[in-house]
Amino acid sequence: MSLAQVRRQQQLDELCAASARALSGVADLHFRGRRLHRGRRVLPLYAPHLHPAPESADLGVFRGAADAHAVRLTGSDAAVHAQLGPADPVERVVFELLEQFRAEALVPDHLPGVRHNLRHCFAHWSSAFQRSGLADTASGILLFTVAQVCRARVTGDSMAEDTEDLLEATRAGIGSLIGAALAGLRRDRADQRAYAVHALHIAATVGELLRAAGEDAGQTEPGGDSDADAAFALVMDVPGEPTERFASAPSGRSRVLEAAQGRYRVFTTAYDRECTAASLVRPEQRLEYRAQLDRQIELAAANIPRLARELRHRLAVPAPVGWEGGQEEGLIDGRRLSQLVAAPRERRLFQTVPQQPVVDCVVSFLIDCSGSMRAHAAAIAMLLDLFARALELAGGTVEILGFTTGAWSGGRAHRDWLRAGRPANPGRLNEVCHMVFKDADTPWRRARPDIAALLRADLFREGVDGEAVAWAARRLEARDASRKQLIVVSDGSPMDSATQLANDAHYLDHHLADMVHAIERGGRIDIAGLGVGLDLSPYYRRSQVLDLGEDSTDRLLREIAQLLPPRP
Repeated sequence: MSLAQVRRQQQLDELCAASARALSGVADLHFRGRRLHRGRRVLPLYAPHLHPAPESADLGVFRGAADAHAVRLTGSDAAVHAQLGPADPVERVVFELLEQFRAEALVPDHLPGVRHNLRHCFAHWSSAFQRSGLADTASGILLFTVAQVCRARVTGDSMAEDTEDLLEATRAGIGSLIGAALAGLRRDRADQRAYAVHALHIAATVGELLRAAGEDAGQTEPGGDSDADAAFALVMDVPGEPTERFASAPSGRSRVLEAAQGRYRVFTTAYDRECTAASLVRPEQRLEYRAQLDRQIELAAANIPRLARELRHRLAVPAPVGWEGGQEEGLIDGRRLSQLVAAPRERRLFQTVPQQPVVDCVVSFLIDCSGSMRAHAAAIAMLLDLFARALELAGGTVEILGFTTGAWSGGRAHRDWLRAGRPANPGRLNEVCHMVFKDADTPWRRARPDIAALLRADLFREGVDGEAVAWAARRLEARDASRKQLIVVSDGSPMDSATQLANDAHYLDHHLADMVHAIERGGRIDIAGLGVGLDLSPYYRRSQVLDLGEDSTDRLLREIAQLLPPRP
């Protein structure tokens, strides 16, 4: 998937999630890694037509899928559905489809746009099914026929003419088996439990027909490669991730953290440190790095004044700037009351509070200084240096931070763990190093040499992202600004080999997800991920992918600016 496709998918995810939130009234719906979540809980797949492939669907299809998710949340009781669902996998697929059709049929008449979106989304999936060739198999055409006939009966929407011709023979063959249940679906669509009786009958009938087809084909072993298995796989298939140049960050749940009820552990903090760039790089070397960075910036020829104007337009909000007297309306100015006696006709006795646009925003960049980021250090240093300069010109404040470890493979913390007898599940097992390249109180001009310290290669080791995110958030919390933005710049998942070996593979990325979720839920800080050639959406609700190899510097800077939420 190209960078343009990744960005398009991210924009579609944001639009679809907003649409689903508006229609359902569920405020915490969002996409992570192309799956819809409610808070931290990933929602079930529901039905196949709710998951269109990005490369083949238009905006209307995605909007229809979002509306379908929303009506399912509001029109179906998930607990009742789970309680009544059959155990057989094939029957459960059919039962799931029928419940989705019921929810879509309950859309009121005063929402014709939603009805149109739902029809368009289902029609797109139907066309894709036919093009796949599986409708040419006996089992495939059976499942396809049941889906088409049941949706048409439940919702009242007519089938496409070419689809009716395709289904004619199969529909006639199953009519006597499910006819009464079909009538019941339409009649009882407003009653989930009564509807389920008919849905279960249809599901059981389809299951028997598919099992019979498998036996006739000589499939005695469950899970054989029959037509039924192939059709079943397509019906429930959610389009997989295409071969992507920009992959998604791998993530998972840690059994160790779950067993500890989410309590993250640190074996020792004795060797942890927080330091400035000035303490890490000699002054002469910082000046050398600064000269190198300036040459790179000169070649980039970025338009900083234009970026500053764009940032000001995006972030500025009206704010009072003192009092303006001598007005003919407003609040009475006590200092001018004597004029009522001296000049009774004088009307300029009032004062107003003028307002002007002000950028009251602090942006903190937290840079992953793990080993794999070393190759991108020069490009990232240049972009953040330029962005910091532009945001200061716009009136905002920038902080540039980094995080790494004090050693590879655990260092002194790991040595202490070995001496302690290797206790099980020790938690984080390395010495972390949090670095300040530019604090919020230091102007860009004074911080220029320290920002260039990012070019020092031996700062890049391993990364404990979750603790670094919490540290950067605490620094932002202490700032006096109306808007606070944390942008995490990374090209991968958390990695510390000693911690992973002593706990489990997902201990650090599970903790990172917990920290990001806590910040997002708190609402005091906006947090986003800036992936260097990587999609960070599994961790961050808002994220952006940077292609450092293709885009111009101005384009990259604008992409970073898009991570800042526009003024309300």
